[in-house]
Amino acid sequence: MALLRKINQVLLFLLILTLGVILYKKVHRTAVPKNEADDDSETGEDLEEEIPVVICAAAGRMGAAMAAINSIYSNTDANILFYVVGLRNTLSRIRKWIEHSKLREINFKVVEFNPVVLKGKIRPDSSRPELLQPLNFVRFYLPLLIHQHEKVIYLDDDVIVQGDIQELYDTTLALGHAAAFSDDCDLPSAQDIHRLVGLQNTYMGYLDYRKKTIKDLGISPSTCSFNPGVIVANMTEWKHQRITKQLEKWMQKNVEENLYSSSLGGGVATSPMLIVFHGKYSAINPLWHIRHLGWNPDARYSEHFLQEAKLLHWNGRHKPWDFPSVHNDLWESWFVPDPAGIFKLNHHS
Repeated sequence: MALLRKINQVLLFLLILTLGVILYKKVHRTAVPKNEADDDSETGEDLEEEIPVVICAAAGRMGAAMAAINSIYSNTDANILFYVVGLRNTLSRIRKWIEHSKLREINFKVVEFNPVVLKGKIRPDSSRPELLQPLNFVRFYLPLLIHQHEKVIYLDDDVIVQGDIQELYDTTLALGHAAAFSDDCDLPSAQDIHRLVGLQNTYMGYLDYRKKTIKDLGISPSTCSFNPGVIVANMTEWKHQRITKQLEKWMQKNVEENLYSSSLGGGVATSPMLIVFHGKYSAINPLWHIRHLGWNPDARYSEHFLQEAKLLHWNGRHKPWDFPSVHNDLWESWFVPDPAGIFKLNHHS
């Protein structure tokens, strides 16, 4: 009797085990096609390439970064990953602004930039001290902040994107080029750059050609400069050519020899890039970097021209969230109010 009871227990166990295996196979068979479909979609034509966009959010001008992000996100169907870079004491505020506003739907990472890497590399005597802020040099250190991407877009915070960012991302970089920029000599004629007082578009405006170190570079002072406020970068080439180390070398040399021209009152970030990338960069479509909107508050562009522009850049002293400024209505249409109420617009004298 005891033996029969034991056999029955074994049979019952085997029956339960068999039913469990059948049930597992049924569930697994149902689940596998879904996973396979997901895998196929990731390797097929429907795969959306992730476009990394790096933008800094400085404490006093965080609203600029949020407006730029809003304009990018609103004008594309592309899969954007925003890397929003800030200093340690601003990270929570950046996250709160995004998560408690209309930007909550974006895909983003808040990244800390440690200014210790700049120690001893910046001269503290610029006539435009705002250009000495640590985040102004984030573009030098892109590989330290971005690891898994081959191609990256960097944008200054005082821009508005009116085109599809996918188009900028698709900019072709020539073999061996680590970055693409907009030439200052290739600006559309509609900008009428001659009326913008103090505007420089050659190396003479950024480097001090009285210094032997600059003369020894063999670069003509009339060489056309470029603006690094919009960059499409190849991270593999950047690392291979040790671009960051080269930039740091010229920062250090400037500290020792004061190599930059004072005519601009600040090419602190542009000047070393002009040296390192001389003759070794690709071109961005000029409509993807319509700039100098912040140079002269009395210089206005035609509405038609501004509508044609893919990206507007208020580089210069006169920012669109402040007074005086031009075409601030275009910028303000993308402004995202600060949930904390700290950042406020100032459009009146």
